[in-house]
Amino acid sequence: MATFISNSPAETEAIGGRFAKDVGLGAILALKGELGSGKTLFTKGLVAGLGSGAAVNSPTFAILHEYPGGRLPVYHFDFFRLEDRPSVARLGLDDYLFGDGVSVIEWADRFPEFIPEQARWISFEIKSENARAITLK
Repeated sequence: MATFISNSPAETEAIGGRFAKDVGLGAILALKGELGSGKTLFTKGLVAGLGSGAAVNSPTFAILHEYPGGRLPVYHFDFFRLEDRPSVARLGLDDYLFGDGVSVIEWADRFPEFIPEQARWISFEIKSENARAITLK
């Protein structure tokens, strides 16, 4: 387990970019943390760190964004607006989680039963207006 302190949005992105160096095919990243804690910024850095020039946005309303063009494609999910287990089941997660890229799931703790055992959990905690603690498990 490792904890990093970010003091700005740019630092949160940079941590995601550094993390991309250690991400391989089939990686599943389960992100948890309150609104505004840096989950999407971390993902933005991860996508850039994998070499994609895709514009990363929160998938809150779309539930899923796909980012091709890098070393590995990234499948970016957001469980925030999903209301129940059947909603998650209809996503066809296995096709992504066990596919050809990296899966990033924001709000993964809302439905942990859908997160495979091999997933790496990453927690985001707001420490102050600008500071965030990012803990990789």
